[in-house]
Amino acid sequence: MKILNQIFNEDCVSGMKKIPKGKIDLVVTDPPFAIDFKSKKANYNRTASNVIGGYEDILPKDYDKFTHDWMTLAYDSLKPNGSMYVISGYNNLNIIENNLKSVGFYVANHIIWKFQFGVVTRNKFVTSHYHILFVTKRRKDYDFYTNCRFEDSERAVDGKGCARYQDMEDVWYIKREYWTGKKKTPTKLPSELIRKILSYSSKKGDYILDPFLGSGMVATVAKEMKRKYVGFEIVKDYFDFAKERLEN
Repeated sequence: MKILNQIFNEDCVSGMKKIPKGKIDLVVTDPPFAIDFKSKKANYNRTASNVIGGYEDILPKDYDKFTHDWMTLAYDSLKPNGSMYVISGYNNLNIIENNLKSVGFYVANHIIWKFQFGVVTRNKFVTSHYHILFVTKRRKDYDFYTNCRFEDSERAVDGKGCARYQDMEDVWYIKREYWTGKKKTPTKLPSELIRKILSYSSKKGDYILDPFLGSGMVATVAKEMKRKYVGFEIVKDYFDFAKERLEN
């Protein structure tokens, strides 16, 4: 299987079996949440009719096995010094965490991504953050580039404290991005978020894997940052959308 700078319209569990073990430097992914996601709902400043349909979620009863299966393959695909970032909501976070540990990953950080707004609620507090689990195959000696964005001597924009220290805190304030144009997928990771992850945990020429491509943001930013990419997307319309973005 040729995996250099390729994306595939394929289920990731079957697709990742074709990746040679120990080939990937970094996995970055936003898997289904198994929450009966309303992909066509007019949230996040979008018109429902402009959203590409076909989103495939996982049934709650199948989520534990599904998570274990794809994480096992992701673990096998990674180099010994490789790492993975998994983005999750809170609903099934316990399943994500339990499977990361049972597969053999070491949880290096539990990052909170705080964005600018959530969905309006009436009987509970508004959720305006996601969880990002930064995990590695080794407890030590994994790839991490501390001064990739700021040197120790650089001051923060407001002049208060060290810029690198602030950038490496485990609460990230990164705004959601709005789609432009009429065609869009239900979800979109901010490019700023992906650039930050790729900067700290990969270098030029590294292999970046996203098992759940969606809009193709991880692959697109990887290409922009001179990384090699491979990804899988089971929904044909999303795959076509991601492929078009990569080609353009």
